[in-house]
Amino acid sequence: MAAKHKIINGKVFAEDGSFADGTVYIQNERIVSKEAYDAADGDETVTDAAGKYVIPGLTDIHFHGCMGSDCCDGTAEAFRTIARYELSQGVTSITPATMTFSEETLTKICEAAKDFSCEDGADFCGLYMEGPFISIAKKGAQNERYIQPASTQMLQRLQKACNGKIRTAVVAPETEGAMEFIEQNSRNINISLAHTTADYDTCMEAFSHGASQLTHMYNAMPPLNHRAPGPIGAGADTDTCMAEIICDGVHIHPAAVRAAFRLFGDDRIIFISDSMRAAGMSDGTYDLGGQEVTVKGSLATLSDGTIAGSVTNLMDCMKNAVLNMKIPLASAVKCAAVNPVKAVGLWEDYGSLTPGKYANIVLLNENLDTDRIIHRGMEI
Repeated sequence: MAAKHKIINGKVFAEDGSFADGTVYIQNERIVSKEAYDAADGDETVTDAAGKYVIPGLTDIHFHGCMGSDCCDGTAEAFRTIARYELSQGVTSITPATMTFSEETLTKICEAAKDFSCEDGADFCGLYMEGPFISIAKKGAQNERYIQPASTQMLQRLQKACNGKIRTAVVAPETEGAMEFIEQNSRNINISLAHTTADYDTCMEAFSHGASQLTHMYNAMPPLNHRAPGPIGAGADTDTCMAEIICDGVHIHPAAVRAAFRLFGDDRIIFISDSMRAAGMSDGTYDLGGQEVTVKGSLATLSDGTIAGSVTNLMDCMKNAVLNMKIPLASAVKCAAVNPVKAVGLWEDYGSLTPGKYANIVLLNENLDTDRIIHRGMEI
């Protein structure tokens, strides 16, 4: 017999990006049609969502850690801590990010990720490979010691170690071998331009070879200038390019966030948290990619003052975008739940409340506080 659960009277987020009064039907771990739900036998649970928004669980495709653990710890224990915290915040699927390390260290991380899953945590959907194929001049909080030219052979070895779980790899397109790397790999995984000094023409060439994303746009790249539009101008001119932005209130001024929406539209913006291990923790000193980071409030910095990731989870970033940056809720949900999923090839199972997809659902009250979290049909 099936476990049946329906959510009634809520303002339900639709695939077209609107909210409408409706009902969501769940059978076991998937969303189903009303007809399939009515035809199934089983005990029924009913949740009254009157006055609440019913949205898909969020997907963070680019973050490093939380609660004292980091993806680069390279252990199942660290992955479990990360997955459990993210789920508790309404982030129901994740692709945590590596940092710029040696191939030996990256291989260890990949081996730990190969068969990892966590029933009581967010769905572990792969890895985001940030570095080592980046520019030294725009390294940000990445470790310069391990930066190297882009290598398809290295990517293939790492993919073998994790059984193909790398969903995104970043590259600075002006660096040695970058264009060949993009051409060789963009049909198989998501290629994002990152930590780069590249100009407009170089980025346009990279997009023509198959790159399709900008990593934490505005950060670790040249600014948008009226005579030198750089990666941002190139991304805006490329309909297939999506742009990550961090709405933690530290990395990007609210006016620049609103400008990004005017340039790209809410179909091409991806909210990420880029959080480090200090997310969910108190102020103090932490490690990020082998470098010491000082955290005070929402700000995390290296010793030279460089901003080093965020300490804000994706749900709070989404709320901040709506409440403090004047982004419409429907647009913010698209950017935190829909667009990330599409970028990394998970749309078949995630990102909307359509029958057939996993029942990963969050209920928000009118203040956008989380009221309930449902993961694969089970309320947590």
